[in-house]
Amino acid sequence: MATYIRACQFRKQIQNFKCFHNADRRLLVNSSALRDHNYTCHSCLQTSNRTDLLQIKHPERLLRQFHNRSRTLTSTFSRKDPTTNVYQNNLFARFHNGRIPFNETRVFYSSRAASADSPGSDGDGDDKGDSKPDDTPTEQEGVEVQTSVTYPMSALTTTTIPDYFPNIPVIAINRNPVFPRFVKLIEVNDKKLVDLIKRKVKLNLPYAGIFLKTNDSHDKDVVESLSDLHKVGMFVQIKEMRELQDRLQMWVEGHRRISIVRQLPEEVELQNDMAALTNHLGEQISKKKGARKSRKERRLEKVNGGNGGHVDVQPEAGMTEESSAREGMLNTTIMSDVLMVETENTPDEPFTSDMKLKALTAEVVKTIKDIMALNPLYREHLYHIIQGQRVLDNPVFICDVGAAVTTADPEQIQQVIEETNIPARLELVLSLLKKEFELSKLQKKIGQEVEEKVKKQHREYILREQLKIIKKELGIEKDDKDAIEEKFRDRLKGLVVPEHVKTVIDEELNKLGTLDNHSSEFSVTRNYLDWLTCLPWGKYSSENLDLARATQILEEDHYGMEDVKKRILEFIAVSQLKGSTQGKILCFHGPPGVGKTSIARSIARALNRQYFRFSVGGMSDVAEIKGHRRTYVGAMPGKMIQCLKKTKTENPLVLIDEVDKMSRGHQGDPASALLELLDPEQNANFLDHYLDVNMDLSKVLFICTANVVDMIPEPLKDRMELIDVSGYVAEEKLAIAEKYLLPQAREHSGVKPEQVHLAKEALTELIKSYCRESGVRNLQKHVEKILRKAALKIVSEGVERVEVTPSNLYDFVGIPKFTRERMYDVNPPGVVTGLAWTAFGGSTLYIETVVKKALDLDTDSKEKGDLQVTGNLGDVIKESVQLAYTYSKLFLRRVDDSSQFLEKAHIHLHLPEGATPKDGPSAGCAIVTALLSLALNKSTRQNVAMTGEISLTGKVLPIGGVKEKVIAARRSGMECVILPEDNRKDFSDLPDYIVKDLEVHFAAHYSDVFSVMFPDIQFKSSS
Repeated sequence: MATYIRACQFRKQIQNFKCFHNADRRLLVNSSALRDHNYTCHSCLQTSNRTDLLQIKHPERLLRQFHNRSRTLTSTFSRKDPTTNVYQNNLFARFHNGRIPFNETRVFYSSRAASADSPGSDGDGDDKGDSKPDDTPTEQEGVEVQTSVTYPMSALTTTTIPDYFPNIPVIAINRNPVFPRFVKLIEVNDKKLVDLIKRKVKLNLPYAGIFLKTNDSHDKDVVESLSDLHKVGMFVQIKEMRELQDRLQMWVEGHRRISIVRQLPEEVELQNDMAALTNHLGEQISKKKGARKSRKERRLEKVNGGNGGHVDVQPEAGMTEESSAREGMLNTTIMSDVLMVETENTPDEPFTSDMKLKALTAEVVKTIKDIMALNPLYREHLYHIIQGQRVLDNPVFICDVGAAVTTADPEQIQQVIEETNIPARLELVLSLLKKEFELSKLQKKIGQEVEEKVKKQHREYILREQLKIIKKELGIEKDDKDAIEEKFRDRLKGLVVPEHVKTVIDEELNKLGTLDNHSSEFSVTRNYLDWLTCLPWGKYSSENLDLARATQILEEDHYGMEDVKKRILEFIAVSQLKGSTQGKILCFHGPPGVGKTSIARSIARALNRQYFRFSVGGMSDVAEIKGHRRTYVGAMPGKMIQCLKKTKTENPLVLIDEVDKMSRGHQGDPASALLELLDPEQNANFLDHYLDVNMDLSKVLFICTANVVDMIPEPLKDRMELIDVSGYVAEEKLAIAEKYLLPQAREHSGVKPEQVHLAKEALTELIKSYCRESGVRNLQKHVEKILRKAALKIVSEGVERVEVTPSNLYDFVGIPKFTRERMYDVNPPGVVTGLAWTAFGGSTLYIETVVKKALDLDTDSKEKGDLQVTGNLGDVIKESVQLAYTYSKLFLRRVDDSSQFLEKAHIHLHLPEGATPKDGPSAGCAIVTALLSLALNKSTRQNVAMTGEISLTGKVLPIGGVKEKVIAARRSGMECVILPEDNRKDFSDLPDYIVKDLEVHFAAHYSDVFSVMFPDIQFKSSS
């Protein structure tokens, strides 16, 4: 390690600093120092001549004294600890102290170089005998000069950059290339490239080439081939280097444009490398000094035995010394990755400074200044560059400054780098700068808008806080807590709050006064008080007890539904007699589309009660009914408390929809939670988990809806009064369509009555062929569809009136869905018409039986018959089939005791429409009749439908869904219906228009059924 201290004329006590070195560590002075022999003090900036340098003995002590600081020079000294025999760095002197530009460094270091053999030489070749043994600190003096570069630290480099340095490492980057006279921070992660750069820096060859990649997605520092790089790049000098774990961080400065010639080997021999460098420096010096030998030449001449200052490298035959040195750097194998390349300088084309060029340069400078005014990021960096020199006289430099300022795409920046024509380069840079200027203006506009918005909000916040303080001082407004407490107490005025609730409210208000406004407990308590004080304690809506008015409202909104209307009128009559309102739990069950939900709103209007609806279909969380605990984040009361807050009365009508479709999850069973809510004995003290106080819900009228009551849990079903809302027959649907559906559809479609006429026959055909289901929802959709198509025809074709008749109904609603009333016009032997109930209403159910194998009536045959059943049947109906099969064998003996048909025959029994699941206990009579018809080979009475379950002894058991089944029989054109005797009361409740012209037989035993179906066959009476 060697160091020079420049003479300082202001501090005469410290004049110079001696060079120390080991035998194989020498200092190389660059060509600039050899040329002018002047050295500068980097503290006082004074220059002295080389002849002023004197030798001193104690560099460490004098280095600490130099200008009373230890930051003048870059040097690292290691002191050996006598106790541990370990070298420790105890002095770090920084060469660049912030005031001297880094590129004014006068010396550089080499870890190995050709040097004089004498250990006392200072490297200039004429210092023989100048160094004495006591000039070099010995180990006893405790100082040893460190000979290698320590990272992280600044890399000392030469001031003079070689004009031609072809062999350099390659650093591939994706964006933001470096330009001449600009410094850029680069990080390298590739281990091979890091090792190569570190070796080059140690050899004092801190140069590299930076090239843009052709593919931005390539993220490695080293490319595999030259095709992955742009040909033109930048020759850079490594100014500072820092090693950070697995990557190398470098500050590089661009100097000139270069082009890649070819790929070179990764490494060069150290001796040849130094020889090439020395020859190059010697050539530059000799050109400027002529025959005068420099200090470096004399030193190298001493090392190489007087060969003129060149390293003694033997060239091959026919080669010059310069070419042999250059070839010596290329004697290794080319690697697969591009680490080293041979380059050549890319000079700019000559240009003339005419008016156009000056105008372009001035416009570029103006645009740069405009960008500096808008974007503060560039202002400080470019101010001194633009103002510190006559930039108009240097358009090349202006091009580089302008390109460096922009944030354009890499391809556009690469075009600027590759362009050698200066006017064309100026035009490229100017276009990029104009785009950057527009971007800066947009960025400034957005920033101003955001800043103004923030300032406005901040200003409003400050003004509100000031206004709050002023109002508080004047007594106009109270403190937050006082205002909150006063608001809550004002809500309770005029309400009849129970004592236990009032006690809880007072306790919570006292607690609120002791809490901090910003604490979480304060928000929880305030929300709790907000719910407690917004409930309608003691408030009831005045109930309508006028039967005539209630009847009128119910008739206005719904057709039919006599059972529901009678029950509501009974409820009003009881309330009128008692003189007080009451609560009740009703459940309307029936197929979809019959008006269960809509009738509840009409009932609320008839009773003058507030209406609230919530659905429990798919609900699996008990908290929806009973509320959350207050300890949970985002806790809320249950649906009933929310209902009371919304309706603001304690006696609303609450519709709980789809109670047969609740589910059960890990949060609990909502059906069990409804037990307390719908129990008249318990809901007077309903406890919500959130409020944690008892609520009186005994005045609430609960109405539930369901499609299938079998899906409702028995304990819950026991708490409700079930009212059957059955389907509609064709006559009812026609009346509903004319009175309700058609006016509503006209209103929704905007069609006037005189514009569209829907004939009654067309409505009848629509109900018969398209809408046979129990409800009227599908009928409503078809009516709306007809009016929409009529509106389209009125608007598009300009017609004044549209007539809808059965003949053109197909044009409005398409192909009929139901093309026949029944499967068999005449039932053959073995086929019987039954009746079934579904969630969509009643329907006819045909039962077919055939013999699937030839019958063998030989009395000696031991073969027994069997019964095969198909038709997507459930377990219950399968049991009914087996029971009917057994009873039919018994009853056949009463008709013909010699018949062995059912004992020997292999029978197949099928219920058509196998895609529809079928189950239930009401098909026993029909199955027995079908088997007997097959055994007797005789058809049953035509146009007869039956329903009823049969026991093993032949007794006919009652069934459900009488109305739906009778409606289905009438819709299918049946003239006679057979029902169980126990269902006589259900049939008597049916309207006259349903049972009109319908023959009905009630059977207590199957023999009654057989008499109707086979009137001409006699049978024996049971014993």
